[in-house]
Amino acid sequence: MKLKYIIGISALAGLGLTACSDQMNYHEYRIQDEDFVKRDFGNVGKITTHVYRQLDYDLGQMYGGASLCSATDEAVYSHQGNQIESYFNGSWSPTNANSAIWSSCWEGISYCNLFLDEFNDLTFPDWTIDKYYNDNMIKYHNYQWEMRFMRAYYYFLLVRQYGNVPLITNYLNAEEANNAVQVTSDDIFDFIDNECVAIKDTIISDYNSQYNTLEAEPGRVNNLGVLALRARAALYHASPLFSKGKSDAEKKELWRKAAVYAYDCIRACTTNGMRLANDYSKLFGYDSYSDGEATKEIIFARRNTGDNAFEKRNFPIGMTNAAGGNCPTENLVSAYETTNGKSIDDPSNTMYDPQDPYKNRDSRFAATVAINGEKWPDALPIAGLETWYGGANSRSVTYGTPTGYYLKKYLNRTVAISGSSTSAQYHNWVIFRLGSLYLDYAEAMLNLTGSGYATEEGLPMSAAEAINKVRTRAGQPDLPTNLDKEAFTKRYENERFVELAFEGHRIFDVRRWMKAPEYFEHIKVMEITKNGDGTFSYQTVTDPSYITKRTWPGDKAYFWPIPQAEVLKSGNLKQNEGWQ
Repeated sequence: MKLKYIIGISALAGLGLTACSDQMNYHEYRIQDEDFVKRDFGNVGKITTHVYRQLDYDLGQMYGGASLCSATDEAVYSHQGNQIESYFNGSWSPTNANSAIWSSCWEGISYCNLFLDEFNDLTFPDWTIDKYYNDNMIKYHNYQWEMRFMRAYYYFLLVRQYGNVPLITNYLNAEEANNAVQVTSDDIFDFIDNECVAIKDTIISDYNSQYNTLEAEPGRVNNLGVLALRARAALYHASPLFSKGKSDAEKKELWRKAAVYAYDCIRACTTNGMRLANDYSKLFGYDSYSDGEATKEIIFARRNTGDNAFEKRNFPIGMTNAAGGNCPTENLVSAYETTNGKSIDDPSNTMYDPQDPYKNRDSRFAATVAINGEKWPDALPIAGLETWYGGANSRSVTYGTPTGYYLKKYLNRTVAISGSSTSAQYHNWVIFRLGSLYLDYAEAMLNLTGSGYATEEGLPMSAAEAINKVRTRAGQPDLPTNLDKEAFTKRYENERFVELAFEGHRIFDVRRWMKAPEYFEHIKVMEITKNGDGTFSYQTVTDPSYITKRTWPGDKAYFWPIPQAEVLKSGNLKQNEGWQ
């Protein structure tokens, strides 16, 4: 497509809260040529806005209501036969490639390259006497750093999902792009790291203080987001999926980098006045972009337009217009400890009663999962959820929960989805937050030192100390001080499962650890029976017949298949191993 035809001015809305809904509407637009766009600061800015529109989020928009959590041990989607089941029912293939990220990332990278090649170093002479000119130019000069960050971020999404991909850093025509050669994942990770180093000290650090007169733009990335990307990419690079075949010394050096980069980001955040939010649930509310507690922790998030689609997809069946949706598994629920810090499977745990299973549990549980008897959401038409078999919200009703639970996290409980007074709220998808950085650091330190309690010069916080930061916020006691590496690793993986539930990490964490058969194959649900006296009996069931059996496709599934159409039209693109 020729450069002069690619900018549709009115198709690119402002950033802020007008970012992407489920499907962008291109019905009304005007095509303008390159020279026209270059004359106006606002028009050039809309190119960057379009790049931000490609940011990943997972609110059920990719799979007809299902989210990627339902391809993991986090959830079961209540509508059997949904495309999400292709991840584990044998139908996943290069011709059925689940390729939304492939498409959106390459579009984002293409627009980044376009901006950097063709729309950098402009002066907008027609606007020099405008009173906002200086502020606009500060903003404009920062765009190049934003676009380099965004390009690096999209390459991170591609490498974590596909491994070896082409590395394209200039705006190419279709033929040139289709003939680009894949480079190794090491090369992609090195590119991301080098870009972050080049950007981190130059990109704007605080949009609220950089402009004299223009509106602040908290939806744009700042220097802390760059440090967070560098740390996360380093963690993935050090992980078993990407470091296999390397020597022990090389692996240790990768873990060291991951620890150093995570610590650098944590230190920069805390120096800048950031800390963990006091209230965990605040991080996922409709107002997290402006709530004083949430903004203390959130480093970078995608800001989505206000709607109620996510609520319609996930509110309990039995409510008008509700679809039941992504229902948390007992695998996840069992991962929440009791408030004494013990597992519910620990035979010495006197705080856990299997017939009163939700009493005395980690506070993050109540912020994430809706349970039998709970009045949730506010518009539930009965006194409390009836997830017992035969109840109004149970699996005995079409699309009712197959697990005994409903999802809370990221849902706005006050949103009305039916009647004459429907309402909508924003959904802000958290990409980087300080809580996840503490866990990233803990994983790197554990693998670097071989102990949950060791430190090194320049890395004064142990893995246990980092994990205990997020546990303390949840009201949980510190980890035991006598765990060997294997036991500590299990506690770490459990902590990550709980803290980051439904934030889009699980499907990639388990893959980069290369532990999918251990975690993904057997799904547990809670069978609830209402007794004659009105009490309930609870029984955990593994792999019940009424949910689709999950089979791990083998090691090939640690990476996604490259869409077959892309392989066929390319002269050089090679299909990922096992998917040929």
